[in-house]
Parts: sequence; structure tokens; C-alpha cells
Amino acid sequence: MTVPDLAPAFAANYREAREKFLAAARSAGAAVTSHVHPQQRGAEGEELAADVAFLGSDDAAAVLCILAGTHGVEGFCGSGIQVALLGDPAFHAARTRANVAVLLYHAVNPYGFSHLQRTDEGNVDLNRNFRDFTRPPPRNDAYAGVHDFIVPATWPPAAENEARLQAYALRHEAAALQAAVTGGQCDYPQGLFFGGTKPAWGNVTLRATMRSQAARARLGWLDIHTGLGPWGHAEKILSGTDDAAHLARARAWWGNDVTSIYDGSSASALITGGNFMAPLEECPRTQYTGVALEYGTLPLTDMIMALRADAWLQQHPDAPTGTRDAIKRRMRTAFCGDTDEWRGQVYGQARAAAFQALRGLALPS
Repeated sequence: MTVPDLAPAFAANYREAREKFLAAARSAGAAVTSHVHPQQRGAEGEELAADVAFLGSDDAAAVLCILAGTHGVEGFCGSGIQVALLGDPAFHAARTRANVAVLLYHAVNPYGFSHLQRTDEGNVDLNRNFRDFTRPPPRNDAYAGVHDFIVPATWPPAAENEARLQAYALRHEAAALQAAVTGGQCDYPQGLFFGGTKPAWGNVTLRATMRSQAARARLGWLDIHTGLGPWGHAEKILSGTDDAAHLARARAWWGNDVTSIYDGSSASALITGGNFMAPLEECPRTQYTGVALEYGTLPLTDMIMALRADAWLQQHPDAPTGTRDAIKRRMRTAFCGDTDEWRGQVYGQARAAAFQALRGLALPS
């Protein structure tokens, strides 16, 4: 079995990642659709787009969707996995045998990918944005208790700011602090994990793709994320609503170690507005089975510190170049492991999950 050399699949920046993805898609014979962002440009002034590569028959009864870059800077991992899969002959052979189409969605949030931030151009966390905006937003009262010090007024944070954070951490368990910060909130537009006040461009674009290309009898979903858990390990987190039949099907495909945000087994906090609502709502007649692969990088405290720094930077665009560059390096390190060992670990686990999904999709519904 030939496994592609992984180093060339991963990129140094968004522009390079997009070029590699499009080249790999063309080489694999995929049909490519590019949704260019109508207003924003990249960190180098480059075009930003959600690029969708489709492999297989248009009338295939089943499709496997693999997403990269829902959280911007996390796209380095997902992009590298997608490019490596496109160059993996065994993956193509397995797809053909299963008679399953594959949809590779490159950069759900291209702005964040290019600008090395987790959120989009409006500071919106896209994985908190897929909700019903005709209804009142979900409340996260715990975040209100931490916002004043979790996003510091200065960088580095003042001693008083850090003392408040430490005091909160001492009064609460680590899981409570994580839930307060990462669960999502809609009251502080400049805060962390902001869910937005309307559907973001990345939300609208993903929904349109689901309607046009994913409405089949069966849909498999692999959403690539980074930032939580042990270094290089992929936690398989149920990506969907709190549904027992879905969880059972996901565990039948990917193993009994699939975790859930609903029963406390996941390293992720309970969230609302996840991007899995796009296929569930736009393809209501489709049997959907999905997980997020959450790859560990740095300890949680380091990841939160990187996000605090970037939130400060977004409010201080006139920050010195050295400070800006240091914060952006910190963000990349927090969400992407730039070593051969890490790349090998993340691809090996994603490849296995993709093969498992193909087998699951090939079974009768």
C-alpha cells in the first residue's frame, strides 16, 4: 500500500494551502466549485474562497463530506488531510468500490484561515453560528462573569487581570471555566466564541453547498478541528443533535470511542449553533451520520491564552508589528502541529476515519 509523502500536502499559509488543494483536486479529476468571498481579502491581499471538490457520480446515493477550516486557523490540519487524501490511490480505490461520492470542502472560514484567527471577519465563531436567528439567542450567563478579564485590556495582560483569572480558576473547576469560555455566547461581539447576530457568509455558503450537492439518501460527515486533547490524538466527537440513533450509527461506523458533548464524555463543552445544522436542515430527507475529529495540540491553558491574545489584537489593529507577528505565531502553534510526527498522526487517524465512513455509507440504509 502506497501512502503519500505528507510534508508536501501541508502548507505554510492559506494561499499556498488553496493552491495545493486546487492542484490536487484537478489531478484527481474532481469537479471544483469555488465560492469567492465577495468582500474580504486575505492577509497577503489574495482572493478568499470556499473551494469544493466533488469526486464520483452526480447521482450517487451516498456522499462523504470532509470539511476543513470551520475555525479558520485550524484549516492547516484539515487542508493537509484533504490534499493527502486526494493523492492517496487507496482512498480513491475504496471510494470507487463503495460507490460513494466524496465532497471535500476547503476553508469554511477562509478569512480566519488566511489571517491566522479562529473567527471570521466579524469575529464570529462559525461553529456557534448555525442557529435559528428568528428566536432569541442562547444564553451563556457564565461568560458574562469572565468577559472583563478573559479579553484583557492590554497585552501582555496586566498583573491585576491575571490575578482575576487565577481567582476565578481557583473558585471553579477547570471544566466550568472551559464551559464558560468556549460554550459560545451572543452578547459580546468582541468577545471569545461569539455566535453572531445573523448568518455569517461561511454559514450561508456551506448551506447552499449542502442543498446543491449533499442531498442524497445517505451523508457521512467528517469535520476536522484542532486545539483540544492530547497532542496529535483525534477525539471522535458526535457532530449532530442529541439523538440516540445517530450516536449508535456513529459508533457502529467509527467505534465505541465516539464521544458526545451531550453526556459529558467529550473534551468539548456543550455548544449550540454547530455547523452540522447545515446538512440536517438543508437535507432533511438524508440519513446523516457525522463526527468531528478534534486533534490535540497544546494544553488547554495555552490554547485559551492564544485566543485571548488574538481577541486583544483584533481590537488593536494599530499594535506594533512585532507584537502582531508574535500573536499570530502563537495562534498557529496553538492550532497546528508543524512536525512530521504530528502530521503523520493526524493523517493516519483521518484516513482511517474516512475509510470507515466509506464502509458505513456503502451499507444499505
